[in-house]
Amino acid sequence: MNKAFVKESDGADDDDEIALPAIPAGAKNYMTPQGHQRIKDELLHLIDEERPEVVRVVSWAASNGDRSENGDYLYGKKRLREIDRRIRFLTKRLDNAEVVDPSVHHGSDQIFFGATVHYENQRGEEHTVTIVGIDELDPLKGRISWISPVARALTKAREGDEVVLQTPSGVEQLTILDVTYPPPQAQ
Repeated sequence: MNKAFVKESDGADDDDEIALPAIPAGAKNYMTPQGHQRIKDELLHLIDEERPEVVRVVSWAASNGDRSENGDYLYGKKRLREIDRRIRFLTKRLDNAEVVDPSVHHGSDQIFFGATVHYENQRGEEHTVTIVGIDELDPLKGRISWISPVARALTKAREGDEVVLQTPSGVEQLTILDVTYPPPQAQ
């Protein structure tokens, strides 16, 4: 049968799962105040601006008649499903969020969530990473998730300590050179 005569259900791509970081079982979804605000801003933008605009386009396209070959209508419906899926995801992430302000550790030399850590590996290569929430990670900018192997190895260590990191190629020693936290915000 020709593809043009096969009706696909509107929910055909609702089952497409996006590979997103999973929160470990029993753990909270830790995030910095900035990460929490960014997710809230994205959610409000989707609800208040993007979704109403797409609904308007879909409504206009539906009023044009035949919907089976109406690109604006078909694309708009698909985009609405994508927006709704993202809204559900962000809502769940915010519902499970535990906002942790790293500035409470300002001046400390021990590594906790939100620390920016400068360390050296056994080959003499220096790296700087900031330990952030799952939804805030950006490895290219040195922002690593608190559940990553590097972050787990560094957590609770102090400046000057050596920690052991298990890697696929074997054990690696990391020497912690510096630990910093953002200063507290004046209120």
